[in-house]
Amino acid sequence: MKTSEAQVPSRSRRIPASGINLFQLIYILIREYEAQSGQKALNLSLGNPDLIPVDEVLNLRAFYQKQHRYELHTYAEDNNIDQFCERMVRVFTGVDYTRYSHLKAVPIPGIKTASSLLPLACGMHLKDRKTFHVVSNLPAYDVIGTWSTSYLATNRIVWPLSPEDGMALNLDRLKASLTAANVQNPDLIFVIRPGNPASRGASEKEWRELIEFCISRKIRLVNDGAYTTLSVPGGHVPLSQVAKDFPDLEWAELLSVSKSFSDPGARLGVMVGSKEFIEDFILIKGNTESGPVPSLMAAYADLFSNQELTQKIMDDLLDIYQKRLAFLVPALKDVGLRPACETTAGFFTLWRTPDFAYGIDLREESKKRGIPRAELYNRMVIERAGIVGVHFTGPLGPNGEGDAYIRYAVCTDVLSPDFQARFLKALKEIQPKYA
Repeated sequence: MKTSEAQVPSRSRRIPASGINLFQLIYILIREYEAQSGQKALNLSLGNPDLIPVDEVLNLRAFYQKQHRYELHTYAEDNNIDQFCERMVRVFTGVDYTRYSHLKAVPIPGIKTASSLLPLACGMHLKDRKTFHVVSNLPAYDVIGTWSTSYLATNRIVWPLSPEDGMALNLDRLKASLTAANVQNPDLIFVIRPGNPASRGASEKEWRELIEFCISRKIRLVNDGAYTTLSVPGGHVPLSQVAKDFPDLEWAELLSVSKSFSDPGARLGVMVGSKEFIEDFILIKGNTESGPVPSLMAAYADLFSNQELTQKIMDDLLDIYQKRLAFLVPALKDVGLRPACETTAGFFTLWRTPDFAYGIDLREESKKRGIPRAELYNRMVIERAGIVGVHFTGPLGPNGEGDAYIRYAVCTDVLSPDFQARFLKALKEIQPKYA
């Protein structure tokens, strides 16, 4: 007997379409521009390397993939193959964590996955989640904010960054946010240093002040250090360098080969920190993922054993991004855009969204269209010029509005003569102005 049409149960989405990822929206806008203009977009939105690993890395990857070692072809779990963790932490931070009995490390298949597990690793599931609080910055690439609020349905407290002090980790703003939320002891503070989208590092002084605050209130502290090695000299101090000397601090730092070696496809990194925190994390990850690809871990462990070669590869990559930034930053400043902070690490540049562009009052237009000013500006510049950025809005202020920002990255060949010719011409037509 056939099922009648009326008997077939209706089907619908279980997740609202409004939950679209910001970068998915950017991809849609790029496709629309290229379809309508017939030209390739001048894509400064990409936050992933446009390069691939150098031959030395590729050769090691190929070598270890062909080895007949069983451990290279089974689940890695939390196995530290060929001292991968020790070598990676030493290369990235200068710290030999094995000298400290209160420290531990574990391989991870990427920072994003690890970040989503942090609230659980802090015991969120063992208490009323209404009483669990995560602190994170805005503006930011807000994976932890999405997980802690939308997915895990717990509480996030925004620690705002401001261009007034160059998007620094301002402890007074953190204390004010906690007071406003009536929370004394949040469970986790999560920061991104060097930042995304605010590409500035952290100083030893900033870390010490934050560490002492966390110890005094028994708060766990985590840094997403994806851009650690892409720092100019003196531009950033890794959390690990400072936190190692505070046995009472519960902390972790997340590191990855993605940006440092143009190898995001490797899905490989390390989490280093206080022993108990890492062991809590291992319990959660054991029911979530089975570790990185072990042959890739062995390849990078081999590379990191040659610190001179490793440093040269990282220095050469940093040099490429610095040359690109040396073109982009002055070009944007020359047309009148104002930086939210100076880029001291990473490959992002962050700018205050202007109040006027193409002779249009963006504040008025944003009210008419019902979209944030940063998004309006980005859409307008993409549609008219094909210059693609990523828009960010800071936390809402007393007037109900958040600071508006546009991020432009140099993960494309901005030094190409063809790119520069189109870009500089289109840039002049924007005519950005501030009220």
